[in-house]
Amino acid sequence: MFALLYPGQGAQSPGFLHRLPPHAAVAATLDEASDVLALDVRQLDTAEALRSSIAVQVALVVAGIAMQRRLAAAGIEAHAHAGLSVGAYAAAVGSGALSFADALRMVRRRGELMEQAYPSGYGLSAIEGLTEAQVEALIEPVASFPNTQVYIANVNAPRQIVVAGSVAALDAFNERATAAGAHRAKRLMVSVPSHCELLREASDALVAYATDVAFRGPTSVYIGNRRARALYRPADIRDDLATNMRYTVRWFDALTALVERGATLLVEAPPGQVLTDIAREAYPEIMALAASSFADDRLAAVVERRLTGGYSQAT
Repeated sequence: MFALLYPGQGAQSPGFLHRLPPHAAVAATLDEASDVLALDVRQLDTAEALRSSIAVQVALVVAGIAMQRRLAAAGIEAHAHAGLSVGAYAAAVGSGALSFADALRMVRRRGELMEQAYPSGYGLSAIEGLTEAQVEALIEPVASFPNTQVYIANVNAPRQIVVAGSVAALDAFNERATAAGAHRAKRLMVSVPSHCELLREASDALVAYATDVAFRGPTSVYIGNRRARALYRPADIRDDLATNMRYTVRWFDALTALVERGATLLVEAPPGQVLTDIAREAYPEIMALAASSFADDRLAAVVERRLTGGYSQAT
């Protein structure tokens, strides 16, 4: 089984839309997104533009669907789709549950609500080397003090936990995590406290917005963020997307669900390879490829060879 993975905020880097494969399907996707949003999405990947969560989130969805469509143009359709955080919107489009245009508009609204709620002073930190239980134990002593509290935002791997909170709280927590044995405790390139109760009101507003968005049953497997299981009902996928800014993303569980369903090839859409690295470490028997690591337009040929049995794990 072939699964496409779509990264979330933190994967972006300046110019990443301009590093997409030079293919007609990619160009058409960029043009379509520009028409839907009434702006040139090719300008969303500058260093200045990427300071905005709105630009980052929209650009990541555009990049994910551009790659999905590039592979589809070569006759390569993924059997399953999963995305981390905002990447879940690209996964919903790829699975056929949501139109690209509606996803773009919903993601733009998502970014607006998040930025309005916390225009500055908040973000995320990645903690590597501690388990979820160990991170929870470090959070508990300060949980009753709002200015110092952090929240578990993502469980990306058994020992890769992302926490959300104010800048001051994150800096203090990074020091505590390092003292407790974390290999790394580092702020991420995210300017909002994603996936925690701080975004409850913003999530409620997005739920109301999504009421009028058309969802349908997926034509391929969609793995949700919140419960990390395959979702089939349109209402469940709508809820998963509209509320994922408020709840912990259980990415490792989602990855495990793909493997349990028989995934033998994982491809991470641009621009990063964090999801690829997690998959390779946790499931070395499964081939995981990062689209961003292939120059020009080689990925489609590599995936095709792998799916037809002509590409070995050692290649």
